[in-house]
Amino acid sequence: MVAWLSGLSGSALAASHPFEKDIQAFEAADRTNPPAPGAILFVGDSQFTRWKALPQDLPGYRIVRRGFGGSKMSDLLYYTDRVVLPYRPRLIVVNEGGNDIHAGRTPEALLADVKAFVEQVRAAMPDVPIVFDGLTSSPARASETAPRLRYNAMLKAYLAGGKKLGFVDLYDSFLRPDGKPDAALFGPDGLHCNPAGYAVRVRLMRPFLGPPDLAGASASP
Repeated sequence: MVAWLSGLSGSALAASHPFEKDIQAFEAADRTNPPAPGAILFVGDSQFTRWKALPQDLPGYRIVRRGFGGSKMSDLLYYTDRVVLPYRPRLIVVNEGGNDIHAGRTPEALLADVKAFVEQVRAAMPDVPIVFDGLTSSPARASETAPRLRYNAMLKAYLAGGKKLGFVDLYDSFLRPDGKPDAALFGPDGLHCNPAGYAVRVRLMRPFLGPPDLAGASASP
């Protein structure tokens, strides 16, 4: 956190960043029920926030869910020291970027934030694997195909050159045979996954997760 913010009151700090209240809620939950280290951390935007069935979809894995809806990669980078590093996860799964592109950020600027995030995590946890979900198309954002595909290509190339970095290639699996976004995988808003869409995500990310953890493990709230 930037030094000059440290003296602000809780209400002033919350006003300084749109997701401060979300992060404070995570911290309050952690004080009551601190997650054990060594879980899989799912962190990112509303695709993860809305994935309520994640523990049931990945039975046997110890999971910490820390999505905050509407976030951008820049927001995750801002809060890395509070929403990623404290959990000491065995694997980090990131879903960010769609809101950045939708807000007009270039793929180059978005990738720069990804690189900064990886560097910050690596400084604290040199050996933790980090997996990034590629962007999908969706009925609500079909007009953003070109920048999404360009960012996916750039992200995939960057991750391929790094140690313990993975890319979950989602894009084609969310298309119909005619190349249009498959509305059957999205909810009524045409943006967020429905259960069928999350099932696709599970299938594509499972190879990165390793064997299940202790039987009966559950996700952190």
